[in-house]
Amino acid sequence: MPDQPADAVPAATPTLAVAGVQMVSATDPAANRAAAARLIARAAEGGARVVVLPEYFCLLGRRDTDKVDLREAAGAGPLQDFLAEQAARHRIWLIGGTVPIATSRPTRVRNTCLVHGPDGRPIARYDKIHLFGFQRGAERFDESATIEAGRTPVVIDIEGWRVGLSVCYDLRFPELYRVLAPCDLIVVPSAFTHTTGQAHWEVLLRARAIENQCYVLAPAQGGLHENGRRTWGHSLLADPWGDLLQVLPEGEGLVAGVLHRQRILEVRQSLPALAHRIL
Repeated sequence: MPDQPADAVPAATPTLAVAGVQMVSATDPAANRAAAARLIARAAEGGARVVVLPEYFCLLGRRDTDKVDLREAAGAGPLQDFLAEQAARHRIWLIGGTVPIATSRPTRVRNTCLVHGPDGRPIARYDKIHLFGFQRGAERFDESATIEAGRTPVVIDIEGWRVGLSVCYDLRFPELYRVLAPCDLIVVPSAFTHTTGQAHWEVLLRARAIENQCYVLAPAQGGLHENGRRTWGHSLLADPWGDLLQVLPEGEGLVAGVLHRQRILEVRQSLPALAHRIL
């Protein structure tokens, strides 16, 4: 995504309060929206200016095709209305995890991360680029069976902070984040499996923070779901040095913190790795 003209980008605020929402989404979209609303309200009451929901916040169905049945046309539908209403109600920047957006194929959706501003208006859309596939024993996942991959990386401006959008499996592809760079904050709404999360989740997130010298906020699904699936959780906030500022192992809740622009500058000045890049 091309940068905005310099005179169009507002001066960055020195701090930015953020919160990531961890959920254990079930098979009832209405119940999931109610849970999300409750947690968004908690985050806003705690002072968060930016709130990020997890991947599949609206549904973890009994079948992969359930999300196809829940799909909405871009720009219209109860899920998109919900996100707009929540952003406007709490006057926050709401990064809405993912929702299923219709494609030209009736058997496929885009796994779409929508961003709404404090006035409730949509300001950005990112369609998940990398689709998860995994098979080990009885565990088998193939997102490409129901999801159409996106093609366009997206970085947005929030109060002068450059925020890179990504979703779950994107985390394993560092080249995506080089395209987004330089970012002040990377968000990674996710639903990592318990197996892959236990093995790789933290190290991947800390690596993305360290190599891009920016904050990383990763809200996740975390627990045993109604459909029998178990997700890893461990939603976290990491700083530009890779230090973990907050982690929530399992269950509903929030990871929250205040980002400091000075911390980004300190890390980049003391170890100017981004300036040393050759390739």
